[in-house]
Amino acid sequence: MDDANPHPRISADPKIMVDKPCIRGTRIPVYVILEYMPDGASFRHLQDAFPAICDDDIRAAIEYAADAVRMPPVAAE
Repeated sequence: MDDANPHPRISADPKIMVDKPCIRGTRIPVYVILEYMPDGASFRHLQDAFPAICDDDIRAAIEYAADAVRMPPVAAE
């Protein structure tokens, strides 16, 4: 993993999907991948729905989301 870019398979560009984090080289936002998860979608199902992605892209989306919600504690004022 590159410390400068811990999520090389994820990109955000203001010209693509209004700067939403997407699987690099696609217009598939991370949140779309995550929306399939509660229904028990398998990696195979996701790849059938989105042929441009691979297992590593799905893992990258999940890891990105985990990092995005992992926040340091907020100090009380």
